[in-house]
Parts: sequence; structure tokens; C-alpha cells
Amino acid sequence: MKEAEARGERLQKVLAAAGLGSRRACEEIIADGRVSINGRVVLVRGSRVDPAVDLVEVDGIRVDTQVEPRYFLLNKPPGYLTTLYDPHGRPTILDLFKEKGRFFPVGRLDMESHGLLLLTNNGFVAHRVTHPSFGVDKSYIVRVKGRITPGVLKRLREGVDLEEGRTSPARVKVVGREAGYTILEFVIHQGWKRQIRRMCDAVGLPATDILRTRLGPLSIERLPEGEWREMTPSEVGALFKALGLR
Repeated sequence: MKEAEARGERLQKVLAAAGLGSRRACEEIIADGRVSINGRVVLVRGSRVDPAVDLVEVDGIRVDTQVEPRYFLLNKPPGYLTTLYDPHGRPTILDLFKEKGRFFPVGRLDMESHGLLLLTNNGFVAHRVTHPSFGVDKSYIVRVKGRITPGVLKRLREGVDLEEGRTSPARVKVVGREAGYTILEFVIHQGWKRQIRRMCDAVGLPATDILRTRLGPLSIERLPEGEWREMTPSEVGALFKALGLR
């Protein structure tokens, strides 16, 4: 630790550069005992760290201190896998997203689902977005086959038994009807594999189309299907606020 302090940069500066907020906000994270260097909790704001050598963790999650954090939105079409590589040669989101660098999707949409995806190189932020304890809402428009009854709607809202257990309470409402179909809006904060599709199957209403429209404060409005763009500073700020970061 003393060697790191002698040679490195101020810890709050390194954390701020890694995308955890302003330097003052990072000083508060340190003072709260949430930061460790090489496995040892650090409480001194002026501590120094060498990003090329030292392991920095916040809340037990590794922080990549050597890359500039960046954030992108992608409007995924159906027919693409939310993965960076497929051994079977099927289309993946990297056939759409062409930014150079080591970016990865935060959470998943199954191959036939479409809509909003967040991509970043910031593993700390990715963890907070996907972990249910941070309560980041995910909104979907879902077309199901059949007519929904009040009892089934209540089941979806209160929780459905799946293999992992009972789903957390969800906000579900009817937003439209088509011949033989019902259009629902789901708002959930869990991210179990194919969760929306499996919830609908469990109540006897197979989902024929799933569109993710929002992720926390982020929206696919004005982002055409199949296209992507870097998030604006105001969007990054809104995401950080939703994650309890400043």
C-alpha cells in the first residue's frame, strides 16, 4: 500500500476518471468505506493508486481504471443474439455495433426480442444496472396471444412461479388489443433469462412480440431500429442518478 501511495495518482481522481462520478462524490465513496485497494479497505481520501498495477474495487466490484468509460444505446432488431460471438455463426449485435474497443452489452434480449440495449466498457455501472437490488426499471411492450382476464393480470403483477422462484411484483397493464391478441406494458426490475416470455407462458398467454422501450431513464425514442449512438452527457447523468451515483 505504501508503495502504491508513493508512486500513484490520487484515488478520488482515478475513480472519477473511471466514471464513478465527480471527484467530490468519489471522496464520499471512499469515506464511506466502500473502496479497497488490493483487497484492503481505504478510508483516506488522499490515498494514491497505480491504475496499471493495483486492483481497485468499489462495493466488492472491480473498477477498470485504465480505460475511459463510454456508454452507447442500440435499438436491437429481432434476429440478432445479444452476445459478442456465436460459434454457430448466427448474427450478433456486433454485426450492428461497430465502435472500436472492448464494449459489452448490459443484460440481454433474446434473439427474437427487440429494442433498447445499453453497451459500455464500465463493469461497475453494468453491475448496478443488472443487479435487482438497485431497482432499475425495464419497460417492455408485449403482444400476447389471447385475451387477458383480471385474474391473470393479477398473477403477473403479484408474481409468477418460475424455475428460479417467484418473480418480483411487476407493473403490468393493458395498453391495446388486436384481433386475437392483447398488448401489455410490463415494467420489471429483475433480469432473469427470457423472463417476460416465460412469465407469459406460465399464465397461458404466449408472447409473440417483445419490445424493450426503456431502461431506467434511458429510452429508444428517436433511435431507429438497427442503429446505435453514444449516450449524451445528460443521459449518462440521469443513469448515474438512477444508480445512486453522482
